[in-house]
Amino acid sequence: MRVSVGSGNPVKIAAVEDALADVPGIAVESVDVDSGVPEQPRGRAETIEGAETRARRALDAGAYDLGVGVEGGVADLASRPGLYLIMWAAATDGERTARGAGPTIRLPESMAEPVREGRELGPVVDEVLGTENAGEGSGAAGLLTGEAIDRQSSLAHAVAAALGPFVTPHYDR
Repeated sequence: MRVSVGSGNPVKIAAVEDALADVPGIAVESVDVDSGVPEQPRGRAETIEGAETRARRALDAGAYDLGVGVEGGVADLASRPGLYLIMWAAATDGERTARGAGPTIRLPESMAEPVREGRELGPVVDEVLGTENAGEGSGAAGLLTGEAIDRQSSLAHAVAAALGPFVTPHYDR
């Protein structure tokens, strides 16, 4: 089975490879596509839309059996204080689309405030924590959890959840 990942980001590609590691006969390829949403998606709906758009565009980019899109965003949660990092993935075979989420992690106010003002999370994380290209490494997820989890493993869980209908017999076809 040929699977396309709608991103050139090595962390997102590795997350898809991790999620499919135990499935035999899989070839994962990267297809750099536009998400159709802002660089910093805001809210669940926009983050999910970005993942779905990436998945569709990745599938349409060639002779693939499955397209996968991964998107990170930020969201306020109803009746809960703070701004949260959220992660969503989508998978499609052209007929069905499935979605899955990764961890939701509250951002410290030192990061949340500049993001609320319109800045992207990645550069804010680097500025506040003194890192460089955190999104290409452990990401905000790793840095904010003391490396208990990292960006790749967080995204791999979202991808695995989205892939469920395509790799198990437990869903209606």
